[in-house]
Amino acid sequence: MRQPEMAAAWRPRALSIVMAAILMTTVSGARPGAAFPADPPTLAAAGGNAPPAAAVASAHSAATAAGIAVLAEGGNAFDAAVTVSAALAVVEPYSSGIGGGGFWLLHIAAEDRDVMIDGRERAPLAAHRDLYLDADGELVPGLSLNGPLAAGIPGEPAALAHIAEHYGRLPLSRTLAPAIALARDGFSVDPVYRRMAEWRRDVLRASPAAAAQFLVDGEVPAQGTTIRQPDLASTLERLASQGRDGFYTGELARRLVDGVRDAGGIWSMQDLARYRVVERAPVVGTYRGWQVVGAAPPSSGGVALSQMLNILSEFDLAGADRVARVHLTVEAMRRAYRDRARFLGDPDYVDVPVERLTHPFYAAGLARGIDARRATPSPPARADAEGPHTTHFSILDSEGNRVAATLSINYPFGAGFVPPGTGVLLNDEMDDFSARPGVPNAYGLIGGEANAIAPGKRMLSSMSPTFLESDAGVVILGTPGGSRIISMVLHGILQAVEGGTPTDWVASPRWHHQFLPDVIQYEPDALSDSERKALEAKGHRLDETRTYGNMQAVFWNRSAGTVSAASDPRGIGEAALLPAGSDASAAISRTKATTP
Repeated sequence: MRQPEMAAAWRPRALSIVMAAILMTTVSGARPGAAFPADPPTLAAAGGNAPPAAAVASAHSAATAAGIAVLAEGGNAFDAAVTVSAALAVVEPYSSGIGGGGFWLLHIAAEDRDVMIDGRERAPLAAHRDLYLDADGELVPGLSLNGPLAAGIPGEPAALAHIAEHYGRLPLSRTLAPAIALARDGFSVDPVYRRMAEWRRDVLRASPAAAAQFLVDGEVPAQGTTIRQPDLASTLERLASQGRDGFYTGELARRLVDGVRDAGGIWSMQDLARYRVVERAPVVGTYRGWQVVGAAPPSSGGVALSQMLNILSEFDLAGADRVARVHLTVEAMRRAYRDRARFLGDPDYVDVPVERLTHPFYAAGLARGIDARRATPSPPARADAEGPHTTHFSILDSEGNRVAATLSINYPFGAGFVPPGTGVLLNDEMDDFSARPGVPNAYGLIGGEANAIAPGKRMLSSMSPTFLESDAGVVILGTPGGSRIISMVLHGILQAVEGGTPTDWVASPRWHHQFLPDVIQYEPDALSDSERKALEAKGHRLDETRTYGNMQAVFWNRSAGTVSAASDPRGIGEAALLPAGSDASAAISRTKATTP
């Protein structure tokens, strides 16, 4: 079947799934940060080694529906991951895209094996450590964030082709069909799209192709406007029919390179041709009897989470009062983020001491430096604004295969640049390098020499897709949120180990500390007046922020023989379950009508 026919054949099924989700239980009016007024979707079975249902939790209902459809048609979790990744690339252009990259954490049930697919962007071969500095050695504002010079070489197309070839059952022509249909037929503008486009409107206007694709007459489109992306649909069709080479070589690659270079960028055909996905061993640790599987460098997530959990293992966190708990978790965050800045980078370019940083003895030494009565001061530094970006999804299939994937183009709408005739919105992940070591990036993160810019190097990331596993069950979780990703996943892990449901984990209020700036950032209602005063008395500085994050979680409770899933009420996503052996119309969904 030719690709356009395959995409057309998918549309009626996709529409039926979306309609089924709308007709099922819908949660409306939940305020951001609050728990759902009802339990998450749950399916039970009378024991067994396989889950009673498959599950997809993603940041957009269209992506969740597409993933459920692929599972219902015989695809496995890895096929669904390709589908959901590509669908999110179409309907969440402010969060991810095939012009970006990410990390896909896979568990292959038949082999009882975990692997991380590193589809992180790479620096162009013409990049150098002073790329964003002026003649006086000072950072040029905006140069690493806006326009084609800010873009790393995309990794997502190669990752999708790799996952399909090595782990999936279905061809790309099937798994990419939903995204092709969404790009060609369009999706409706929602309040999140409007807010992100408003923020990046001027940058989008500077790229005629981006403005034509995402704006209407140079303005942010009204809610309900249909966004169609025919050039992106054609690019996805090329990827579907030709695989990796359809993106990284040939006519499309030439259009990408010419568009970038004509606008002042430094990409080359060699950059694209030489891009390769890397399979990496995840970072594995334990906490309170649970195995924790996290992302390996160039993600900082697995190392930092292992370090934080090892530190917290030295304390009776469950027996601590609320103030002591916040204090201890903040001090663990502070130390892990300090080491992130000092030691972490692309392991293909620098020696990252993962074993030492994740060893319990090292954590025990750090824990001894924590004073229960006083905050440990961090050196002074300026604070930068935190921007929502990135996306995450969690998938479990009925065989026990699972995927946690966190994908990004960095800032909302990435670099705001589309090479003409491609439909590919480019990332601005070059800002994740230490453009000048010791100077914070757009998320306030300090970096060192280990993360300095170098040709072909992968930039350090906070993306933290994570698995938890014990005899009691399996948890699949992750979230977007820039520098706050790691601390959010820490909260999710601690809550999952202590019990509750995915709804509890994704909705719980959050607090964060990243070493510099030396301040506890907390969501509204996360801390009471008395708790804030007690923390300030210990020497902590506090800053109330807006709500943040968009966690997606799936829980296979082996003890109870149930599967449940939840999508963060701060976002517009959806969690859906598919009973084993059912078709897509049997999916149990829960949609949130609120916006963050």
